[in-house]
Parts: sequence; structure tokens; C-alpha cells
Amino acid sequence: MSTIKIKDKEFAVSIPEEKILKEVERIAAQISKDLEGKNPLFLAVLNGSFVFAADLFRRITIPAEISFVKLASYEGTSSTGVIKEVMGLSENIAGRTVVVVEDIIDTGCTMAKLVENLGTRAPESIHICSLLLKPEKLKVKLDVEYVALEIPNDFIVGYGLDYDGFGRNLKDIYTVVE
Repeated sequence: MSTIKIKDKEFAVSIPEEKILKEVERIAAQISKDLEGKNPLFLAVLNGSFVFAADLFRRITIPAEISFVKLASYEGTSSTGVIKEVMGLSENIAGRTVVVVEDIIDTGCTMAKLVENLGTRAPESIHICSLLLKPEKLKVKLDVEYVALEIPNDFIVGYGLDYDGFGRNLKDIYTVVE
């Protein structure tokens, strides 16, 4: 088992890059099929989703656009579940099909607030696409249509996800070793 150390924690590979990319390919094909003729706008949520969004978007086979937003919802190391600001959304999404691209959904509170916020801007539809979903941790009803992988409630890094800013550049996803 391959392990690495980031700061004060040890991590072991839990999802290899090949498996991640296979699932990214699968959901890109599904989105391309489901949204054909819609010219969707992909909204990638920074910072964590940038690797996933790039790999996903390159595999989308229909006309589409991509933009990036950053949410201010964190205090310290935990989410407050309250979006203070959606930064970077300059596109008019009225009448558009929007695909929100997220790295990981755990409680779902922040995503629910983002969807609510975007809904006030009159899009035709909003779809949620997440690299990872922790179903046992969800606290709100959320329709996550496109999920690459469901995972247990573990602390993970890699493929865009970080531990205090480190580990985003890792090709595989690693789980903390207790």
C-alpha cells in the first residue's frame, strides 16, 4: 500500500487515478447525452474542483461553456453551511442550463444554498455534478444527478482536494490513516 505524509498526517491511496478517470469518462458521457442541444454552462466551484472540472470538461462532447465560482462559506476548517458570497459569477444564467461542478459533497448544506442562490437568477435548469459524495453524511435533500464516486466519511486528499492547502496535485485520492 502506497502511503504519503502531508504535514502531520499519514495518507494511503484509496482511489487510484485510473479508476477516477474511468468514472469521469462515464459521467461526461452521461451529461453529454442528457444535455444534448442545451449548450450548458458548467460552473466549477473553486478551489477543490479545478482538476475534476478540467478532466470532465475535456470529455464533454456537446457545445458547452465553463466558468468558475468561489464560495465564501468556511470559517477555519469547517463549513458554516452559509454562503456569504458567490464570487466570480459574471455570466447571465437566465434561461441557461447550468451544471454545478463540485469536488465533494458531504453534508450538502453549502450546495443546497448555492443552488438556491443560483435559482434566483432564473436559469432554465440546474444540475449538480460531484466527483465525490458522502451519502451517509448528507443532512439535506439534494438531487446530485451526476456522481463519479460515493465514499465513506473519511478525510481525503488528492485530485484537487487538499489538507491545509497541500495535496491537491496528487493524481490519486488518498485517505487519512488513523
